[in-house]
Amino acid sequence: MPRILLHMCCGPCAIAPVRRLQDAGFEVTGFFYNPNIHPLMEYKRRRDGALEVAERLGFKVIVKDEEYDTQKYFRAVSFREQNRCFHCYTMRLERTAQIAGRGRFDAFSTTLLYSKFQKHDVIAQVGRDMQAGCPSAFHYQDFREGWKEGIDTSKEWGIYRQQYCGCLYSENERYKHEIKPESQ
Repeated sequence: MPRILLHMCCGPCAIAPVRRLQDAGFEVTGFFYNPNIHPLMEYKRRRDGALEVAERLGFKVIVKDEEYDTQKYFRAVSFREQNRCFHCYTMRLERTAQIAGRGRFDAFSTTLLYSKFQKHDVIAQVGRDMQAGCPSAFHYQDFREGWKEGIDTSKEWGIYRQQYCGCLYSENERYKHEIKPESQ
C-alpha cells in the first residue's frame, strides 16, 4: 500500500481528500503545519478539528506545534502581500516535502487542493516544484469535487468550520465589511 503524507490546513478540508486517497488505496498520514494561521486560538481550533477528523477517518497526524511561528510566515510574505498566497503555499509544501522525504513516504499532497477559494493552479505548480530533489513524488488530485461532501460531513460531525483561509490578511478581508464607524 503506498504511503502519502497529506498536508492538512483544517479538519473540514481534509474529509473528502482523505476519503478519496483511502479509496484509491493510499495509507494516509496527515501533516498539520500552518504557521500562517492567526491568531493562536484559531490555530488551535483548526488543529483540534484536524485531529478529530483523523480520529473519525482512522489515520495518524503529525502535528508540529513547536514550529508554529507566525513571525516566520510574516517574514515570508512581508512586502509581498500581493503574492502572499504563493509564498504561503511554498512555505507549507516545502516543509511537507521535507517531512515526506525523511519519512520515506511514496508521495505527498495537500488539502489546499480541496478549496474552491484557493489558487488551485498555483498550489499544483508549487507542489510539482517541491518534488524536485525529493524522494517523495507530489500527488496532484483535484479534490474540489468533494466540496459539498466536506461541508456537509463537517457540519454533521460538529467539526470547527472557519470563515477565512487563516492568515491575518484574509481575516481582515473577510471581516472588514463588519467594521462600522462609531456614531458621533
